[in-house]
Amino acid sequence: MSIAKKFEAFCSNIRMDDYVVDEVTGRYRAITNMLNEDFHNYKSYLNNSLYVGSYGRGTAIHVSDIDMLFILPYTCYSQYDCYNSNGQSQLLQDIKKSIAKLYPGTKLRGDGQVVVIEFANNIRFEVLPCFVIGDGIGYKFPDTHNGGSWKVTKPKEEQEAINKLNNITNKNLKRLCRMIRAWKDMCNVDMGGLLIDTMAHNFLETWLYKDKSFLYYDYMTRDFFRYLSKENDKQAYWLAVGSNQRIYNNCLFVAKAKKAYYNASEAIKYEENGQESSANNKWKEIYGSRFKN
Repeated sequence: MSIAKKFEAFCSNIRMDDYVVDEVTGRYRAITNMLNEDFHNYKSYLNNSLYVGSYGRGTAIHVSDIDMLFILPYTCYSQYDCYNSNGQSQLLQDIKKSIAKLYPGTKLRGDGQVVVIEFANNIRFEVLPCFVIGDGIGYKFPDTHNGGSWKVTKPKEEQEAINKLNNITNKNLKRLCRMIRAWKDMCNVDMGGLLIDTMAHNFLETWLYKDKSFLYYDYMTRDFFRYLSKENDKQAYWLAVGSNQRIYNNCLFVAKAKKAYYNASEAIKYEENGQESSANNKWKEIYGSRFKN
């Protein structure tokens, strides 16, 4: 099988199945409608919510959690901000109570900034309640840690930056982001989704073959991991694509990126020498069993 066909099949194999996407859409709309009823006093399956995280950026794979943002009326902000202690925790509890009416037999919990919904079929939603801030670009959300505080997120800027580069790189950016998530899962890499997308974006901006097709995905794999392996392992944070917000992450991924770079280089040598089975084994060491022969 050619390199192009191998990577095209792999990129298809790590996508979320259509029936799962349909299920996610149904639950997203039901949650949105329930929260609108309780906090906006009207029914709507679409208003005041937004897919965020990997799913919202279009870089999720088959095992990804579903992150959604729900916008509350700004009048509610004063209500929770005026609590003597940790109104942010109370906000999460109120969101949880609303969703519990919709899914009474489902495990729900507040988790720092979000309400987590654990569905029986291993689909997990994380609902982030928030308020539109003055500039209309970002959203203020609760953080229950250390007595409670408000933080800011700007997911639309991140989504726009990913979409823009994806459009001019022959859809290679989002595919690379998904491939790196497969590596993360296969090799147990300590690296968050936004950092993955930021690194992939920064790499592809200047990569020589950024607009080529699947035929170059062996080189893209090798060159990305070489790029990642050269990150400063003392660095405390990176600036997120689009929003420039800080992403805090340790650098434990650097050593594993070096190993992936070595495996990719070896796989390419095997491919060039006609040793396809050995090459496939190396690709699987990077990407796992969804990379098939």
